[in-house]
Amino acid sequence: MRRVLEPELMEDEAQAVAYAQADFDAPNAAFVEALLARFPRLPNALRGVDLGCGPADIPRRLLSRMPGWRFDAVDGSAAMLAAGTQKHGAPDDRLRLHVARVPSTGLPAASYGLILSNSLLHHLPDAQALWSAVAQLGAPGAAVLIGDLFRPETLEMAQATVDRWSSGEPEVLRIDFFNSLCAAFTPDEVRAQLHAAGLPLTVEVVSDRHLLVFGHLPGGAS
Repeated sequence: MRRVLEPELMEDEAQAVAYAQADFDAPNAAFVEALLARFPRLPNALRGVDLGCGPADIPRRLLSRMPGWRFDAVDGSAAMLAAGTQKHGAPDDRLRLHVARVPSTGLPAASYGLILSNSLLHHLPDAQALWSAVAQLGAPGAAVLIGDLFRPETLEMAQATVDRWSSGEPEVLRIDFFNSLCAAFTPDEVRAQLHAAGLPLTVEVVSDRHLLVFGHLPGGAS
């Protein structure tokens, strides 16, 4: 099926709160484990950025395990960041929250040894907004891990995926999940995006609905 765009931002407060309070423990924990498994030699002192961080759960998880790391967490929705703070409490000085949108984040170029993004790509009308931000913000040799959904072949397959994995979720999240599947890119589309952006990253399908993009930016030691 063709890609169907959805709203880029979750700016509605009720939707943001529902998302922040939803049980994403398993997928967020899996993302953290995927990072540490694919990049086992990341330094103890590291500056990272999470693009499209939502309620910033993933940076908080990483900082609880890696006390020498610091993160800038970026999301275009102030409501989403506020919902995360309401749930988790105000962050300490190792985590800075920014209301901004890719690619114009206002963050310093070539300054981050780790670039993360989980479930942002499918929200973007133009995928190159993310890939250009990755290229701009990453230091030479920076580690990159991007996670997202991929688009099923049919609307019926998208609905079956929603029914399989979100049967007990609030209707607002079920609708959002369906729309996100329809807005996601296929693995081959993501590979073409990376080729166009000149990013030597790998695309791997890791579940019936998720893909990961990972690797190192050019330059530096990998």
